[in-house]
Amino acid sequence: MNAVVGSHDLLLVTLDTLRYDVAAELAAAGRIPNLTARMPGGAWEERHAPGSFTYASHQAMFAGFLPTPARPGPHRRLFAARFAGSETTAEGTYVYDTPDLVTGLAAAGYHTVCIGGVGFFTKRSPMGSVLPGYFQESHWEPEFGVPSPTSFEAQMARAEQVIGGLAPDRRLFLFVNVSALHQPNWFHLPGATRDSGDSRASHAAALEYVDRHIGRLFTAMGGRGPGFAIVCSDHGTAYGDDGYTGHRLGHESVWTVPYTHFFLGTR
Repeated sequence: MNAVVGSHDLLLVTLDTLRYDVAAELAAAGRIPNLTARMPGGAWEERHAPGSFTYASHQAMFAGFLPTPARPGPHRRLFAARFAGSETTAEGTYVYDTPDLVTGLAAAGYHTVCIGGVGFFTKRSPMGSVLPGYFQESHWEPEFGVPSPTSFEAQMARAEQVIGGLAPDRRLFLFVNVSALHQPNWFHLPGATRDSGDSRASHAAALEYVDRHIGRLFTAMGGRGPGFAIVCSDHGTAYGDDGYTGHRLGHESVWTVPYTHFFLGTR
């Protein structure tokens, strides 16, 4: 990452609440072509989430602890704060001297922007202001939130506006928290009603909805020049698995998440 930070724009997209098994099934079936076209090998990497719900997981990721590969480690991290004794900081790790990655990138000359989604990014309460407060510029509107059937389209329009308004010679770190996967998501499944409730199938339909529009983001970022993108989930969620529903709990459906990273534009 030391050859990337400073020369590339950076994009971090969290597909909030996306389960690994659903993401992997859709990728294998060709149902999310815009995402798989970018992924190395056309497949997600299986990883373990750093937290079981949005607030905890994003605090960890903003500190440089991205989801961990689901195999024995230790695993070198892309980003890390400088501290003694870190076993996952290696030669290729970008090391910063601030408490978190966002302010570390700002210190390196990046303009940092957050486009929020779920309730922890609304800025409507002290807690809802913590995560967006790391960024120099942050955006949230009700149209970006969980109850909106067109949330991701609204987020993409704002992202295009932000990207288009930034000077070409200013490096950008853009973070987008995608709310569409989070419950309620029944409205993304054709033929479903409120009484149908949320399900694994509507969760999958929500990912297909995101895939239909995410190419706009990759095109806009790549149009600025070289970029590096990370797309992952912050945690999964249970739909009756072993009797569990929701997240903030220690079930496989929550801890196992999809991850990928790739370059945008020209290297």
